[in-house]
Amino acid sequence: MPLYRYKALDAHGEMLDGQMDAASDAEVISRLQEQGHLPVETKLATGSALEGASWKQWRQRPFSGAALVQFTQQLATLLGAGQPLDRALSILLDTPEDARSRRVIGDIRDAVRGGAPLSQAMERQHGLFSRLYVNMVRAGEAGGSLHETLQRLADYLERSQELKARVINALIYPAILLLVVGGALLFLLGYVVPQFAQMYESLDVTLPWFTSAVLALGLFVRQWWLVFVVVPAVALPWVERKRRDADFRLAFDGWLLRRPMVGGLVAKLETARLTRTLGTLLRNGVPLLAGLGIARNVLGNRALSADVAEAAEAVKNGAGLATSLGRNGRFPRLAQQMIQVGEESGTLENMLLKTADTFEQESARAIDRMLAALVPVITLALASVVGVVIIAVLVPLYDLTNAIG
Repeated sequence: MPLYRYKALDAHGEMLDGQMDAASDAEVISRLQEQGHLPVETKLATGSALEGASWKQWRQRPFSGAALVQFTQQLATLLGAGQPLDRALSILLDTPEDARSRRVIGDIRDAVRGGAPLSQAMERQHGLFSRLYVNMVRAGEAGGSLHETLQRLADYLERSQELKARVINALIYPAILLLVVGGALLFLLGYVVPQFAQMYESLDVTLPWFTSAVLALGLFVRQWWLVFVVVPAVALPWVERKRRDADFRLAFDGWLLRRPMVGGLVAKLETARLTRTLGTLLRNGVPLLAGLGIARNVLGNRALSADVAEAAEAVKNGAGLATSLGRNGRFPRLAQQMIQVGEESGTLENMLLKTADTFEQESARAIDRMLAALVPVITLALASVVGVVIIAVLVPLYDLTNAIG
């Protein structure tokens, strides 16, 4: 989702200046008002390449990734052992290594000691805790089972981290392979090939067309190497701006779902994420419509997120969840059937979690198969390109040697 900057006045009249992930500026204003703040200004985060969404990738936020999982697990364990909430937070205050995380825990503890519920104290932390997290904690407080809810939340976050890590790890080796071999190819074209061009020019020999083409490409790379630096530097901010454009993202994500292999994998990953989130929310007492509103914001694909929003409207009008999700035909048919079984048997939350297990396993197998096919294909393609370059520059030399001999 886009990143918004905001300024707001808190209950004590102090100015707050922060950032928040939201679908629109209206959502930012609504969430600030829910937290008891008076919005003064909201705008899209813009600026240098290290700001906005890109800045989040370089600057580690407190309670993100493994740190959030650890905090949630530890808090659940302490509450399950009978520790009061403020005592548990005081114990965890010394756990984080960075001062920012300790300050956040201290603020939450002080708010709890002041009489605020844990969910409200977390909601005041300017977007550090997601809507999913806050709503599950609120449901756990209402049901009187906060430690059990936190444990389920920790399990959910850990599974999400594992799935995300699997996808990233699957892409690391192909990315390194492309970078290394691509760099070697540029070196070959920009440094080695031009030397052969000078030699053939001095010999004044007739060259095959493919050799002439490779030599011309090598001279271009040597003379215009700066283009290969400037174009990516210009393209990255442009891609980032387009990625933040809602209409472009919706169209691109819809196109991506229609691609062979990749579209099916994306659909499985997002289905696993949706069903895991929704099943966990329902198990903790969150109503279905509220759960759909939260779960759609967890999805990274805008087209599927829009489908979930349409499904929520249909469910509100009395339609079944499985039928509503299947209207646009982008969610896997198996997931719809499993959800329908859950609706008919009255065990929707359990079937959603089983659906998540099924599609997480299928996604893992699909990633392994894709990686097994992708690496040889990339290796073969790059090796073929390097081979063509070498053959193109050496064939005339062999012909010349044979002619002299």
